[in-house]
Amino acid sequence: MNQETKHRKARVIAFYLPQFHPIPENDKHWGKGFTEWTNVAKAKPLFRGHYQPRIPADLGFYDLRLPEVREAQAAMARECGIEGFMYWHYWFGNGKTALERPFAEVLESGKPDFPFSLAWANHSWTTRTWEKKKGIASANTMIFEQQYSTDDYIKHFYHLLPAFKDSRYITVNGEPVFLVFSPHDLPNPQEFITLWKQLAVQNGLKGIHFVGLTSGWLNTYQKILDDGFDAIAPGSQWHAETKAKGKIIKMLQHKIRPLLPYIPLDKYRYKDIIKHIFTDFDRQNNGYPSVIPQWDRSPRAGRQATVYTGSTPALFKKHLANAVETVKNKPDQQKIILLRAWNEWAEGNYVEPDQKYGRQYLDAIREVLLENNAH
Repeated sequence: MNQETKHRKARVIAFYLPQFHPIPENDKHWGKGFTEWTNVAKAKPLFRGHYQPRIPADLGFYDLRLPEVREAQAAMARECGIEGFMYWHYWFGNGKTALERPFAEVLESGKPDFPFSLAWANHSWTTRTWEKKKGIASANTMIFEQQYSTDDYIKHFYHLLPAFKDSRYITVNGEPVFLVFSPHDLPNPQEFITLWKQLAVQNGLKGIHFVGLTSGWLNTYQKILDDGFDAIAPGSQWHAETKAKGKIIKMLQHKIRPLLPYIPLDKYRYKDIIKHIFTDFDRQNNGYPSVIPQWDRSPRAGRQATVYTGSTPALFKKHLANAVETVKNKPDQQKIILLRAWNEWAEGNYVEPDQKYGRQYLDAIREVLLENNAH
């Protein structure tokens, strides 16, 4: 066991979006030079007091092809007690990947010397994946269709084997952590998991520690564990939103919203969301709670967005402290909290410095994780 892990209050691992550099497919479908920053910079406030656009501070409108940027991000994360990054990984089947360059360069160069793991974003890309503001009548063209097959599982595993064997790779009890974004979409999760665990052992690893990300109703969560995942990451925003708004209103709005582009935004108070977001699944040893610093998808989704209002560094600090309390009695290796996210700027979901709050969200993490940490 890593000695650092042993003495941490919690193992905070931050989701990391690599879409801050141009790729041909994005150029083709969203315009030359499109990156995450394109939607961020053109966002507009949609109601009084709406914090948009959100402009980066210390790191600027960065390009992840630059190793200096990746080093600076790792330094910021390390200084506030984050254990490592969980890079979103796009593998669509038949060897097709996207946005792979930043992580590939991290792996090949050995820099930054900062822990990492991978999260498989196993969903198709369409022309609405990164921007949904054109209304329901607009064409929705398939760019990459997510496909599955046994042969492809094997190719996928060997593609990632060098990462799994890297000394920086984050593990639980010696097994590399691998998160699946949409576990219910796997045609046969048990086949996939069993095959990868076998391949891992055959290739000198202890195994793979599979984590399934959850969303929607709580009654779907247990199935992910029943399908063979070692742990779940309860994505309980739907649950919290339903608690905050009421089940009937939430369901009515969910049904009506896609049909009425100009319906009022789906707004919630951040303090109400963090009050309800943790459930019994987060308290299980194999449940890894997520903390959400802010949430505002309007740069991507316009008036179809969900927006949490009133997030502050102080409220986020309280939210993270509650998460630490939730995991404190778990085995050291499983005191995992997923920070959702490090840099999802177009979801208003980030802790990197911005023009309004500077480093205050990072300071909140440091204050919870590193201060008064004597045993």
